[in-house]
Amino acid sequence: MAILSKIRERSLFLILVIGLALFAFVLDPSTLTDFFNSQKVNEVGQVNGEPVSRQEFNQALESYRAQMGNRVSEMQAAKSVWDNLVRQKIYDSQLAEAGITVGEADILNDLYEKEFIKNDPRYQSGGVFDKGKFKEFLATLRAENGDEWKAWRDYMSNVKSTLQKNTYDNLVAAGLGASLEEGKTEYFNENTKITGELVYLPYTTVADSLVKITKGDVKKYIESHASEFEVEASRDISFVKFDIKATPEDENEIKSAVSKLINDNGGNTGLKNTTDYLTFLEDTESDLPFDGSVQFKGQVPEVIADTLFKGNVGDVFGPYKDQEYFKLTKITEVLEIADSVKSRHILIPFVGGTRAAPNVTKTEEEAKKTADSIFALVKNSDAKFIEIADEVNTDGTKGKGGDIGWTTYNVGFSPQFDKDFADFIFNNKTGDVQVVKTKFGYHIIKIDELKDKKKALKLATFARKIEASDATENTIYQNAETFAQDLSKGGKIDALAKEKSLTVSPAVGLKALDENVGSLGSQRQIISWAFGKDLQVGDFKRFDVPGGYVVATLSGITEKGLMTVDKATSRVRPILTNEKKAEILKEKLQGTTLNEIATATKQSQRKFDAVTLKTPTISGIGYEPKVVGAMLGAKENQLKKNIVGDRGVYAFVVTSRELPTDLPNYDTYRKRIANQRKNQTYNMYQAIKKASDIEDEVGRTYYGVGQ
Repeated sequence: MAILSKIRERSLFLILVIGLALFAFVLDPSTLTDFFNSQKVNEVGQVNGEPVSRQEFNQALESYRAQMGNRVSEMQAAKSVWDNLVRQKIYDSQLAEAGITVGEADILNDLYEKEFIKNDPRYQSGGVFDKGKFKEFLATLRAENGDEWKAWRDYMSNVKSTLQKNTYDNLVAAGLGASLEEGKTEYFNENTKITGELVYLPYTTVADSLVKITKGDVKKYIESHASEFEVEASRDISFVKFDIKATPEDENEIKSAVSKLINDNGGNTGLKNTTDYLTFLEDTESDLPFDGSVQFKGQVPEVIADTLFKGNVGDVFGPYKDQEYFKLTKITEVLEIADSVKSRHILIPFVGGTRAAPNVTKTEEEAKKTADSIFALVKNSDAKFIEIADEVNTDGTKGKGGDIGWTTYNVGFSPQFDKDFADFIFNNKTGDVQVVKTKFGYHIIKIDELKDKKKALKLATFARKIEASDATENTIYQNAETFAQDLSKGGKIDALAKEKSLTVSPAVGLKALDENVGSLGSQRQIISWAFGKDLQVGDFKRFDVPGGYVVATLSGITEKGLMTVDKATSRVRPILTNEKKAEILKEKLQGTTLNEIATATKQSQRKFDAVTLKTPTISGIGYEPKVVGAMLGAKENQLKKNIVGDRGVYAFVVTSRELPTDLPNYDTYRKRIANQRKNQTYNMYQAIKKASDIEDEVGRTYYGVGQ
């Protein structure tokens, strides 16, 4: 974004801060009272009546940031820390009710079993782990109260949390076993084969127009299934993005300016005549740095590749457009270089070299003498090279005669490879052997084979990023401002956008601690605004965002609690529609026999054969577990009707059931049931959490958003 935007952004920010501070007091003096209310300031929430202090949250957040580094965002960290604190307090209370405490002794006993602690020489006596030394170490750190003690304290806190979770999970799991009789029942239920006949009335036989679903129906369903429709507070917005993009006129102006850098101009040397490319690019303020590396045809921009590789040293090409830049490129050198090299080596490391093992004792001078001696032995003998490589090397080439295999040019000159090694193998010929010093030590390197010699170039490229001019940016800013003003006059965002051929984008279900706003990506400022106090549906605001401006309107407010009827309708309507269709279809299933029902409904009788609960699919109809379950429990040769399934309503008669062969033991099924129950620790915790009284005020008290 141009300088104009940066100035505008900062000035508006300062005005906004000052203005809000003044209006906050003028309009509501109680805000100062709230500010000095210690309870509001010092709490970020409660779990079953136990407060979570701001200090506790801050300490946990600091510890989490130190642990995760820059791998998570501020909001991700806040969410994780809050979830961890809630979990910790829930397990604390659950264990307390069970009369169980995870104390210091439990934490120490767990630490004693950690391999990284047991194997640390600082905590050993005679090569054996000494608990006393470890406890003394912790006591010393605690007295010093430095950063190392804080790290250990945080680690032990995590150990305690893990012990609490495992203890509670194990206690609950211990009571979730299964009997052999349950295993037997499971086996027979899954594998009993059911055969019979049915009449099936699909929901699709009732037109949707015959079923009326009212808002009252949806509301009643939501209230009767409240646990399925509980939602967090959220906001919906609609927005229009005004992108700051260069116009064709801007591009032509940039292209013209770039073309003037080809030849000498006003005492300034142009790219065609300069030989000091680094200085030239610095003086002309190129938007990309000098890259003097060798480039093959596939590595240069496709738009210029064919033309470039027909050129000669000194030729200048451009200006040409490459993605978001206009460029000038000069050929500084033409080469023939192998695409890949097969080589082998013998490595003599020295003390201080990269990845040198602890048992390396040779100085750099001693390593050089050894390498020179080996070079004299192997330079004319492949067999000797292989023999000594297998004897001396300690890396992955040991046992392979020092063979490194094929190295492509791109890999050789990548940060992962050693440049000195690459320089030798790519700038010499097959059969060459030499002593080469690298950061790892002294290598005796032999080039076994070169492959695919290709034309390559060294280039000097000037680049100017294609950006909107200040005039263009100002026009776009004015367009955004005008759009916002039209909204202030009562205009609707969809109608205004359509009139101006703009696109309206939605962002639905934004939570107080979310970061991303639809296609805009990370935009905390918009989410904070959307959760502002007293904001109403239809309110709007213009925002500065990377690459442009956004005008957003608040299109929906969902309070914490049950999902609104409007939002739940799309989810509930199909369920209620099928329920009402089922009632209509039940009325059609008239008769005391399957044949009478088939005649009354004008449906054919279908046979089902060897259906099992393990794979509850009815041939020609599909997956119907509820119906197959009803079949499993039905008496033979007895009509069952008005059975509601996922796809329609059924009447059926089970004519036979084939029981599976008795097993000598049902322990396998018993264990499976028990394991399924014991592996529900996540669901157990979620159930406990759901039953807990949790007040989450992190968004409001810590980040200034929320209810």
